[in-house]
Amino acid sequence: MPPLGPPPWTDEAPQLSRWIEQGFAAQQRGEVLLAAERYCAAARFGSTEAQYRLGRLFLERIDAQGRLEGRALLAMAAQGGHEQAVLAVMHTGFAEAVPDCLLTGAAPQFALAAAPAAPASPVAEAVVPFEVVHRFIDALPPERQRYAELIQRLAPHFQVDYRFALAVARAESNFNPSAVSPKNAMGLMQLIPETAARFGVRYPFNPEQNVRGGLSYLRWLLERFNGDVALAAAAYNAGEGAVDRFGGIPPFRETQDYVRRILNFYRAPLHVWPPQR
Repeated sequence: MPPLGPPPWTDEAPQLSRWIEQGFAAQQRGEVLLAAERYCAAARFGSTEAQYRLGRLFLERIDAQGRLEGRALLAMAAQGGHEQAVLAVMHTGFAEAVPDCLLTGAAPQFALAAAPAAPASPVAEAVVPFEVVHRFIDALPPERQRYAELIQRLAPHFQVDYRFALAVARAESNFNPSAVSPKNAMGLMQLIPETAARFGVRYPFNPEQNVRGGLSYLRWLLERFNGDVALAAAAYNAGEGAVDRFGGIPPFRETQDYVRRILNFYRAPLHVWPPQR
């Protein structure tokens, strides 16, 4: 079977994606037991990607029971529609040995043929990995992909993490440069006329002008709210005045849903400032 690359982009629950990303990072560092723990945490909640990755990892175990459990995990993922797992099961066959970690939630303990894994250590919440976002961009339709790449290219010039800017553009217009909202917000970054004028955007349906204006506003909000992603996102949606008035995220359903979408994409509560150019 081909080597495993970074996990693909997915819209499943952000905690499941985070566990899978942490598992992949741990596996890259050789921390196999930690990787298995993270994959199993996501697999318990039905993630076929986690079941597939844990199955592949279990196939490397030196004990026969572990390899049986690996085959069972691949079969679970295949039954859930995971395409790579379907192909893998054609080689490994089915098994019914459900791993204890799926039943109890206890961290898996086992030995590999390689050197012993380092002990598990806590993993802090991190921003969605660059590799995952690249796969998200690659999966977009070509006409939207070019605008996502425009944001990716311009964001560092405004000291904005392009992953955060992409989250905003996705929530605002889904990368549609012709989008217009009921409140007359326009273009890729959905600038209302006042915001466009404030940041020098003369032609809001010009994609590059619109993105530059939106990034200028995001940079201003991130500085104003000390890099707090939720507050910056809430202000972008409802205005900084509303955030000030309510002392945090305003109690508007639209704004709260919007902030949730941003955090689900970006994953982390604090903005990561790109290196200065």
